[in-house]
Amino acid sequence: MFPVGGVGVMLLGAFVSGGLCLLLGTALRRRLGPTTGLSIAGLLWSVVVIAVVTLIPANGAPGIVSAEGRLTTCSWDIGGPAPTGFWIFQSGQRLLNTVLFVPSGALLVLAAARWRAARVLVPVGFALLACYSAGIELTQLQLARIDRACDVTDVIDNVSGAAIGVLVGGLLALVLRPWRRRGQVRG
Repeated sequence: MFPVGGVGVMLLGAFVSGGLCLLLGTALRRRLGPTTGLSIAGLLWSVVVIAVVTLIPANGAPGIVSAEGRLTTCSWDIGGPAPTGFWIFQSGQRLLNTVLFVPSGALLVLAAARWRAARVLVPVGFALLACYSAGIELTQLQLARIDRACDVTDVIDNVSGAAIGVLVGGLLALVLRPWRRRGQVRG
C-alpha cells in the first residue's frame, strides 16, 4: 500500500521544499546576484513541486491496485481522455498540465541568462524538462499504487508549458538583465 497521499501531503511537500530552496536561494544570491541565485533555487523548487504534484496520489493513499487493474501501456490518445475537472481547480487538467511547467521554463532562462553559455544551457535545460515530463509519465505507469495514469498528452502539455515559460523567461531576462548584476561571473 502507498502510505501517503492527498492534497495536504502535496502542500506540505511544496512548503517544506520551498523553505529549503529559499535557504539555497539566499546563499546563492550572495554569490551570483539576486536574479540568478533566486532563479536557480526557484527552478529547483518548481521541479520538486512538479514531482510532488504528479507522483503523490491525489486522493489519499489508494491502497492496493490489482494486477488486472494496472495499465500496461501509456495512452497514446492525443487530446483525450483528460477529465474536464481536477481535484483542486475547476479548470481542465490539460490546462493545469501546461501551467505546471511554465515556471520551470521561465526560471530556467533566468537562471542561465547570466552566462554566455545560456545559448546552450537553455535548449539543453528545455530538453531535460521534456525528458523529466516523460520520466514522470513512465513512473506513473510503473507505479500503479500511486493511482495515476500515463498519457502522452500530458507530455505534450508539459512541454508546451515549458516552451511558454522559456518565452516568458526570455522577456523577463530582458527586463531584469541578470548579466548586469554586481559580482558577475561570466563564462
